[in-house]
Amino acid sequence: MVAGDSFVMTESQGTYEQPYPSSPASPEWPPPPPYRPGTPPEPGTKRGRGPVALLAAVAIVAAAVGGGTAYTVQELAGKDATTAVGAPAVPTGKRGDVAAIAAAVGPSVVEINATLAGGSSTGSGVIVSSDGEIVTNNHVVSGASSVKVRTSDGKSYTAEVLGTDSSKDLALIKLRDAKGLKAAALGDSDAVRVGDPVVAIGSPEGLTGTVTSGIVSALNRDVTVSTDENQGQDRGGDSQWPFRFGGREFNGDTGSSTTTYKAIQTDASLNPGNSGGALFDASGRVIGINSAMYSSGSQASSSSDAGSIGLGFAIPVNTVKSDLTALRSGGTS
Repeated sequence: MVAGDSFVMTESQGTYEQPYPSSPASPEWPPPPPYRPGTPPEPGTKRGRGPVALLAAVAIVAAAVGGGTAYTVQELAGKDATTAVGAPAVPTGKRGDVAAIAAAVGPSVVEINATLAGGSSTGSGVIVSSDGEIVTNNHVVSGASSVKVRTSDGKSYTAEVLGTDSSKDLALIKLRDAKGLKAAALGDSDAVRVGDPVVAIGSPEGLTGTVTSGIVSALNRDVTVSTDENQGQDRGGDSQWPFRFGGREFNGDTGSSTTTYKAIQTDASLNPGNSGGALFDASGRVIGINSAMYSSGSQASSSSDAGSIGLGFAIPVNTVKSDLTALRSGGTS
């Protein structure tokens, strides 16, 4: 701006034009002193919004948007997003603290009991919406005539299967008459690195809310599971659900109908009943759905002979997020 130009200031009461001083020696120089609260303006003058006031207004708006973003991403992670990453469930200062993670995310993991034609199945699930949508493994609820769910506070619900995807060993169920549940924040499994700390929560052997911890042992492991819903119909729990890894079969014959997915390998202890539960990162975000475990008793006929030896596998959460819309529409079963 050059000497003699004018500048315009906009007020809530209107617009006015004031000549810009041609030099510091002009009669209007120096400008009036800054406003002090409680000091009335000079008669016949208008006072505009200075840069500090404008910056303060911008800061307030930014803070409001920032707070809204965290809430929105959290809701999207549960309702419709395929790429959104939920806000951390634990404060930065508690990152990696197993006790803090367990306290924050425990209410988002449930126990699932499915009644089958030839027996029953017990597994776990992860709440992904406050009105009761729950992600679990397809093999936990496949062929179920009824599904019961128990939340961490001991409440029991009846659930219906919304959709299944046997090609990814995923299923989505919905609780009846549920509201106000704590949805888990979904993370980004593409950002996971070998050696990252993890926490697994599920209901092994019906022990609801069991917490174990470990690290990510490997990525992109090829795990093959059966897509035949009649597999393991006589199982009490999910200990006999067959899977194949490294060219060997565990927990029985997978049959001729199978699917293979890239899994996250972890040494966090997983046992029968952990299937469908969550694998959390250090910030309390879900990075995987626990789906298979190798144990020294995998070839045994009794689950009492089975036990975790630190070789567990989880379906990456980005696979889950990309499949949610299809599962809500019935899945591909």
